[in-house]
Amino acid sequence: MWKKKDGSEKNASTSPNDGSYIKNYVTIVSERWSLLKSWFNNNFERLFSFKISDVSSFEKFVQFLYRPTDPASLGVARALFGVCMVIDVIEERGFSDIDIKWGDPWDCHFPLIHGMMPPSLSWMIMIYTVMWMGAFGIALGLRFRIACACFVLPYWYIFLLEKTYWNNHTYLYGVVATLFWGTEANKYFALDASNAKRDGKSVPYWNYFILKFQFFALYFLAGLKKFSREWLEGYAMINLSKHWVFYPFKIFLSTEQIDFLIVHWFGFIFDLSVGFWMLFEKTRIPSMVFCTTFHLMNSRLFNIGMFPYVCLATMPLFCRADWPRKLELYFRLKQKILPINANSIDAKSVKKTDSQAKESVKPNYLKLSSNEIVSNETMHKEKVMNKEKDKKCFIKSKSEKKTDEKDNDTQSFKNSIKLNEKGATNICKKNWIAQQSPKTTRKQKFVASLLLCHILLQFFLPYSHFISKGYNNWVPGLYGYSWDMMVHSWDTIHVVIKVHDNANDEVRYLDPVAWVQNDRWMKHGDMAIQYSQCLKNNLMRQKEELRTKHYSEDMEKWMELSTNFSVYIDVWCSLNGRFQQRIFNPNIDMLTVDWHPFKPVSFLMPLLTQYSSYRHKMDEIQQHVYTWSNYTDVLFVADFPGMYLENYISTDFMNVSLTVLEGEVTYGEEESMDVITVSKKKSISVGTGKFHRIKTTSSYPACYMYTYTNQTKQLNSEKKPPPVIENMPQLLKEINYKIIAWIRTFVHITNAFLNLIYDVPMVRRVRVSK
Repeated sequence: MWKKKDGSEKNASTSPNDGSYIKNYVTIVSERWSLLKSWFNNNFERLFSFKISDVSSFEKFVQFLYRPTDPASLGVARALFGVCMVIDVIEERGFSDIDIKWGDPWDCHFPLIHGMMPPSLSWMIMIYTVMWMGAFGIALGLRFRIACACFVLPYWYIFLLEKTYWNNHTYLYGVVATLFWGTEANKYFALDASNAKRDGKSVPYWNYFILKFQFFALYFLAGLKKFSREWLEGYAMINLSKHWVFYPFKIFLSTEQIDFLIVHWFGFIFDLSVGFWMLFEKTRIPSMVFCTTFHLMNSRLFNIGMFPYVCLATMPLFCRADWPRKLELYFRLKQKILPINANSIDAKSVKKTDSQAKESVKPNYLKLSSNEIVSNETMHKEKVMNKEKDKKCFIKSKSEKKTDEKDNDTQSFKNSIKLNEKGATNICKKNWIAQQSPKTTRKQKFVASLLLCHILLQFFLPYSHFISKGYNNWVPGLYGYSWDMMVHSWDTIHVVIKVHDNANDEVRYLDPVAWVQNDRWMKHGDMAIQYSQCLKNNLMRQKEELRTKHYSEDMEKWMELSTNFSVYIDVWCSLNGRFQQRIFNPNIDMLTVDWHPFKPVSFLMPLLTQYSSYRHKMDEIQQHVYTWSNYTDVLFVADFPGMYLENYISTDFMNVSLTVLEGEVTYGEEESMDVITVSKKKSISVGTGKFHRIKTTSSYPACYMYTYTNQTKQLNSEKKPPPVIENMPQLLKEINYKIIAWIRTFVHITNAFLNLIYDVPMVRRVRVSK
């Protein structure tokens, strides 16, 4: 019994201990979780400048977006962006060359909405003038909302009129200008800033939030687009390392290593991460240094207009909102303190008496205005009050109390800056408390909802090409809003435009650069159809004009052309160093083909990705051919079964040979009935000065290559005159070009005004093809 009793007592005594152990364990876990949660919240607030609780609900998120914020940094970014747009309208938008870009009525244009037609040259100049004035208004902060409307509306109209000039930064400018339109960026560093006293000196935080997001998305999405084999394997940007901006890297890296490591891998890591680094205060300055270097290098590497400078101008948006005020205060107070310090030094060097020193300092003191004296007295009183109130927080040593006059001036300068910051912070807090209402308004919720929709749209559009299938080619989407900057490198070597007169059964060939200003249309199915329609209209128009003249050298040929004809387009391209291959089916009539923006392009030939791995071997072959001579070269071609390539080899080339790498082809020359079959790894000599036909006879795509010696290049190099030494530096050339562009712009405006008011004929230049 005793043993049993002892056992029961033992069990009874251990059970409370087990319960307390579990309770203590739960308490420790709860405390550690609270500490971890507190640590995370504190670090999150320190890194992102807001608490998680601020966005824990939609109501709090709206209040967070409408937190009063200093408009200083926003105003500076607005002014710099406006200056960039003033220059961009003249240069990349083409105001200085508007007579060439929009003046020829025969030119083919490629609007997003089929059927849109550009206005006459004089009215187009007026549209550009309104846009240009809007850019000036944004830069000056004058009638800001009206200025934004004058810039944004013409900008998007011109954007929709011509797809061949689309770029990612062109799309970015329109989006950023539209976002600025909705902000209150004219409350600082603006001519409208005087109205800020009436409307309030703060702006809602969302003015910063949405602009910072837009540029964060610019970098981050560009990084995501580079997360592909094409970029990471180094095939997108080839031979970029030959540019002089990479000379410092050549000290320790080869050109191939620079292309692969610096251009491709560093570019990928930079785009993907720099947006995050600029959000964090500790990494902001180093990331901005890298970002500045990156954009300045891009400004020299690529012809991308004001894009690098727009990115540089908007980088300060990621800094604290009041940095311009601190900078302004620093220079203002430094100008006031320097004379006092100088008088103190003179007093010590001359060893004046106390009375003389007072007399010498007195004039400088009297120079201060009454407001400044009151401000100094206020700072002194507040300093004393803070010293008595916060003894635990601010402890001064005896050495600090016995400083000389110069140290007192420096300390007063620092205290004034701190006081200014504290005052600004207190004002913002008071404004927030005063303006914050228990419930957000419907307007605020609506604006917040629009901002969220914009964010979702910006992340959706670059990956929305599964919807707009009609604009896809070998790569998804149009080059404008996809953020796939420099990811795809195109090389077009051969374009054939064949006009077949169905009534007379005659074939005519057209110059592929006729009535177009660039070759962007050659790679997109929708633009190829638009170009075909434009060709038909121009051919019929040319025939009608020649009919009215009654005499022309080519009149008989044009009169034979019927209205029943077909247009066939055969374009040969290489994507990221692959084989040259045709992008469109050359047997499809572009005037009758069916196309829909939401359906795949029916006449698009597939990209021969099965030969993508051949690029490494192609590099080896190319390097081997280069060892033959300084003037030898190689061209790689791939074609589909049953199709043929008709090609003409000029007599400028010699030692031309054809080698089959994969598949089987037949080779035949014009005016010859002989057809030679060439199988894999076999070669044949190719005749020059005449056409030949290469037809793929294998059941799968064939790959072959031309090797040749460029005789003309060799002769030109031997007879090459000595290089002309230019006296004008490159910088002066650019300045001279910009001055001439501005002068031409004003001339265009004057001519358009005279044409619209007094019906004076427009004077315009004519583009000459080289």
